[in-house]
This record gives sequence, C-alpha cells and structure tokens, in this order.
Amino acid sequence: MTETSIEWTDTTWNPVAGCSIMSAGCTNCYAMNMARRLELMGVDKYANLTRKSGKRTIWNNKIRMDEVALDAPRRWRKPRNVFVNSMSDLFHDGVTDQFILKVWAVMADTPRHNYQILTKRPDRMAQIMRDNIRTVLPNVWLGTSVENEVVCDRISELQQIPAAVRFISFEPLIGSIGTPSLENIHWAIVGGESGTRARPIQEAWVDEIYSLCQQYETAFFFKQWGTWGA
Repeated sequence: MTETSIEWTDTTWNPVAGCSIMSAGCTNCYAMNMARRLELMGVDKYANLTRKSGKRTIWNNKIRMDEVALDAPRRWRKPRNVFVNSMSDLFHDGVTDQFILKVWAVMADTPRHNYQILTKRPDRMAQIMRDNIRTVLPNVWLGTSVENEVVCDRISELQQIPAAVRFISFEPLIGSIGTPSLENIHWAIVGGESGTRARPIQEAWVDEIYSLCQQYETAFFFKQWGTWGA
C-alpha cells in the first residue's frame, strides 16, 4: 500500500510497474522520474524500467507484473478508494490477459474497496471486458486520460464499456478538448501539469469542460492549475 497525496483517491496499488509513452500527455509523466528514483533507492521492482534521453528520464517500454503485490488489498481491512497502477497502465500491451484477470479477481474478492482504473488504452480495456470479464463489478470505476482534442476518441471508446462508474482524467490538460459528448460519463477530473517542465493550462479549456459537464450532468472536479501557475 502507498498512501498518496492524489486528491481523488486514498491509496495507490501497483501490481504492474513500467510503461510506454503513448501520447503528448505522457511527455512529463511523474511516474518515469519516480520509477528512476525508486530504482536508485534499491527497489528491485523498478530496476531497468527507464532510460536517460538527454537530461530526461523516460520509459524503456519494459513491463513488470508483480505477483506479490496482488494480495495487498485483501489485507486492508478499512474500506478505501484505490487508484490501480499509478506507476503503470493495467491495459498496456505488455500486461498479459491472465494477469489482468488476476487483478480483477482481487477486486471481486474485496468489495469493501472502490477501485479506480485509469488507462490511456481504452481500446484494450474494451477488448478485455468483452472477451474475458463480461461482469460489471459495482466497486470498479473505469476511466481514461484525455489531454487534448487529438485523443478524444478515447472518450467514445470508454462510453461503450460497461462499468459502474466511468470517469475521465483531463490531466494534464494541455489543449482544448473541443465539444465531445460526455454522455454516460459520471465524473471528470481536470488539472494542469506539474513539474519543472509543466506546460500551461488555459482557463478557457477548463470552462469548456465545465460547460460540458453541466450539459451531460457529469460530476466536475478541478484538481489544480499546475506548477507553472504556482
């Protein structure tokens, strides 16, 4: 278990470590630097998951599935909101179908917790749900990340997936998202980018998401303006 400062959850659970850069929103991903820091601290789970590119640390596309971490939620007696894989993406191509099903079994066995799964790969999420799972767990929330209009197709992919709660993280918001439908999206998180290379967020982009949330009766949560505005 890792306690977290993320405002919309209580705990992070990382049965998978490592990832790949998927789109512009990944450019300054905090998890890349965190993985490098954990490796330097001697945490074997994060060894050799990143590489240096100039002065930057970036993912090297390696994935590590952690069987030991799977049982952690079963030991947590107090109910909590659990962000699944803050240091990876459960639906990365490098994560096997069999391992995803093991994660699902843990979530099914621990209905006292709410699990929040955020992916940049809702297409694979849809495939796994259709072909392997088929059961909607009331304690599992499914979400996708959308940083600008270029990747808004992720929203329509998420809308087709059966889920108790569907949510979108518009973070880091680095551009307008246009006017996509938020029908059947229950919750929207909006935030600017953090870190020394943070890209600016514009108030107009936030306003257009807020207006869409009002139109589609989607709950709106504004997380932060980002480091650049501090």
